[in-house]
Amino acid sequence: MVRVKRGYVARRRRKKVLKRASGFRGSLGKIFRPAKQAVVHAMKYSTDDRRTRKGDFRKLWITRIGAALKEMNISYSKFINGMKNKKISLNRKVLADLAVFDPAAFKKVVESIK
Repeated sequence: MVRVKRGYVARRRRKKVLKRASGFRGSLGKIFRPAKQAVVHAMKYSTDDRRTRKGDFRKLWITRIGAALKEMNISYSKFINGMKNKKISLNRKVLADLAVFDPAAFKKVVESIK
């Protein structure tokens, strides 16, 4: 029977997985089979956490806007409702940046709603 030399294809495939797993604890970064499982889990978590990060930033923006509004004696819910009624379409990211970095402009937006 003729011997088959596998060549570089399998080695390239394994090296790709092990490169992604480098830095994992223990044998997860060194041995192919557990490394492959760890990489699959890691990729799943990274996908899920991209969604979670969007929600985290939204929470941060809402907190910053609410803190700035508390100084002006208006609640967050009344502010957002007023913005919808006046058809002012600034998103929460922009509002939070205004509240932190340009309080004068944020105050003008609040005054236009009151």
